[in-house]
Amino acid sequence: MTADESTLGTPLKKLVGEKTAKALAAHLDLHTAGDLIYHFPRRYDERGEHTDIRALDVGEQVTVLAQVQRTAVRPMRQRRGNLLEVTVGDDTGGTLSLTFFGNQAWRERELRPGRWGLFAGKVTEFRGKRQLNGPEYVLLGEQTDTEAAANEQIEEFAGALIPVYPAAAAVPTWVIARCVRVVLDTVAPPEDSLPATVRATRNLVGLGTALREIHRPSSKEELYRARRRLKWDEAFAVQVTLVRRKHQAAAWPARPRPPRPGGLLDAFDARLPYELTSGQRDVGTEIAADLATSHPMHRLLQGEVGSGKTVVALRAMLQVVDAGGQAALLAPTEVLAAQHYRGMLDLLGPLAQAGELGAAEHATRVELVTGSLGAAARRRALAEVASGAAGIVLGTHALLYEGVDFADLGLVVVDEQHRFGVEQRDALRAKADQPPHVLVMTATPIPRTVAMTVYGDLEISTLSQLPRGRSPIASHVVPAAEKPAFLDRAWRRLREEVAAGHQAYVVCPRIGDATGGAEEEPPAVDDTGRRPPLAVTEVAPLLAEGPLHGLRIGVLHGRLPADEKDAVMRSFAAGELDVLVATTVVEVGVDVPNATMMVVLDADRFGVSQLHQLRGRVGRGSAAGLCLLVTEAAEGSSARERLDAVASTTDGFKLAELDLEQRREGDVLGATQSGHRSHLRLLSLLRDADLIRDARAEAIALVEEDPDLSRHPALAASVAALVDADRAEYLEKG
Repeated sequence: MTADESTLGTPLKKLVGEKTAKALAAHLDLHTAGDLIYHFPRRYDERGEHTDIRALDVGEQVTVLAQVQRTAVRPMRQRRGNLLEVTVGDDTGGTLSLTFFGNQAWRERELRPGRWGLFAGKVTEFRGKRQLNGPEYVLLGEQTDTEAAANEQIEEFAGALIPVYPAAAAVPTWVIARCVRVVLDTVAPPEDSLPATVRATRNLVGLGTALREIHRPSSKEELYRARRRLKWDEAFAVQVTLVRRKHQAAAWPARPRPPRPGGLLDAFDARLPYELTSGQRDVGTEIAADLATSHPMHRLLQGEVGSGKTVVALRAMLQVVDAGGQAALLAPTEVLAAQHYRGMLDLLGPLAQAGELGAAEHATRVELVTGSLGAAARRRALAEVASGAAGIVLGTHALLYEGVDFADLGLVVVDEQHRFGVEQRDALRAKADQPPHVLVMTATPIPRTVAMTVYGDLEISTLSQLPRGRSPIASHVVPAAEKPAFLDRAWRRLREEVAAGHQAYVVCPRIGDATGGAEEEPPAVDDTGRRPPLAVTEVAPLLAEGPLHGLRIGVLHGRLPADEKDAVMRSFAAGELDVLVATTVVEVGVDVPNATMMVVLDADRFGVSQLHQLRGRVGRGSAAGLCLLVTEAAEGSSARERLDAVASTTDGFKLAELDLEQRREGDVLGATQSGHRSHLRLLSLLRDADLIRDARAEAIALVEEDPDLSRHPALAASVAALVDADRAEYLEKG
């Protein structure tokens, strides 16, 4: 097949042969020429520079560039034949042993001291020495005697920079490099979709040049230019998608919901028992202005745990009710929905008692709709929602079910939006005759570049102040394996808090007992052979019989029936329980001001943002909060460093950046949610902040001039390929 006939869509089996294509598909999910061309090297080794052999981890699949130092042949003890041991390394002192079993004199002749090669295999340890057993390898430079090695001599290895690809045991990096070479030499370069003006303004190389140089770099400078251009493609595709969504949304009609002087909102402000922070007032003004327009608000409200987002949302809901509409708040769990319900009834008082004796003049009704409502209560609640008598409706995804009809849905508030699927949010919005205003809330601080990249079609408001009266939270790591006495002291400290009249949480990573339910159950041991994470149903009785004997202990997790969960939370909130042993079901929104201490067991099993959310459950009253992160992770390990970072700061934005560094950044594009492989291959949301900002500026200029991309068909096709329909929808509805 000639270059003229082959395109990025050509199946690999037509280019590299059926056997190799089958291996690439099975092990690396690469099916077409385009898949392979966009399978970029993970790193580049440089001939003459050492691979840091001393940093290799046992159990890791590695490819190392090293030089043969010596060989030795000795007889095997357990069976007939010889064992060839080859020591490879570099002049820094790092060495690795390669072992080959059986009589392989030809291999000894081939692996002569002084030869450089790429060696791939799984790192094991034998008598204190790290080794690769029977590794795959390819020698660089001169041809060798064996046909297999000769076949794997490829042009890329003659250069100074040697690409090392994300590979599999069955498809080593040099096989991938050989296939890439075939594709580069056979397939015509794709049409360059980036507008020429952008390329010139931003000094970007052409796409064909970039793709060739990233796989076969002629110099470090050309490699940098290639990577920069391909990062631009990724950033620009995402930003064009988001800017177009925002542009289209601005054209949608919506019913204005302006403030009404002397109405329900003014009455609520007058009865608030505390003063709003300046941040709450400023954000409230932004939201009030959005609600008064004839286009739907699409705003993200982010704020630290306890910064007062719920009051801001409630004030927006009251403005909509004043304007004759209804507002719905969607919460991720029944526990949180019920707590929002109780909290709003307390804040509103007579303002939530329309139709009852003692109701205020401008009162409305607040309804809770969850899956656990009894038949009679459900019928009554649904009638209130359908008639419009209930101005404020709170619930879980049960609000999405058929049969929940609104009279005039004007505002949708989504709490902790990352816990909902795209379809669920869309279903709630579809319950309005016209697109409702949408306010998305999150207590997970979002780094600036993530906000630009994932929430670029939303206006963003941030609450950074904590309301008066909120107490500081001290966090400490408890190294249970190294210092068991520290864990004993933690339980004594918890008893002291209870003796002082306070309450505490103990959080575990899993539920325990039977599998299934809301929280996933892990296997008996993980890949590293570690014990399974601690479970609520196992820890609670041990604490009750041991260090917390005599205290009133409750249990809360996602598999309990809804009424039981609600009863446990009510008991804890009322002070009838001293300690709540729970899963992360308490992570968001649970508000018990008297709870001052949290012990997180197996804290290294939780993410950074999750730990930050969890500890926000304490210190919500006048007494100081304490969070103890219990772990068996060794000092100096990445898990321990992560916990030390969480303990060292309560700045959620710093922690969000740390969290982003440690996750696969591609997940921010919804790869996990949509089930597709991420298309953020090179772009780093942390390291490429300036590039993302520049790409957004260019996207805004281009979309204003050509909203439908009708004058840029190649760009439209490229955007569609990089940000496919499912992912675009995820971005739109995030």
